[in-house]
Amino acid sequence: MAYLDFAEPAAALAPIAPRHDLVPAKPSLTPLEWSVVALAQRDSLSSLRAPSRLATAFATIFGGNNGGTRLADPRLEALRRVSVHAWYHGFAIPESEIDRFYEAGFDVEQLELVVTSISRGRSQRRRRSF
Repeated sequence: MAYLDFAEPAAALAPIAPRHDLVPAKPSLTPLEWSVVALAQRDSLSSLRAPSRLATAFATIFGGNNGGTRLADPRLEALRRVSVHAWYHGFAIPESEIDRFYEAGFDVEQLELVVTSISRGRSQRRRRSF
């Protein structure tokens, strides 16, 4: 049998405040990060490799961008690299790129959001081509 202390009724009937910290936040990206994901669609897999000495020499002599589509912000560059892999290979992203993505401050939910969004874009692109 349960015991209720009626000596202090106010404490027993006090409302329990809802805990908002128990509701998980939806994963999201900033508009700038979404633009990086969209721009990564145009990048090739070769943009993920470091430019060779020859490419650097030609870019120095003849001008050009040296294949440099790298972003100055390491966080955005990690997002770009994961996005390029996802545009070409879907969910088959190298573990080293995923580790770099996490080290840049992103989390698992954001990775799933990016790859799922890109997968939808890939399937829509395939449907339009038929």
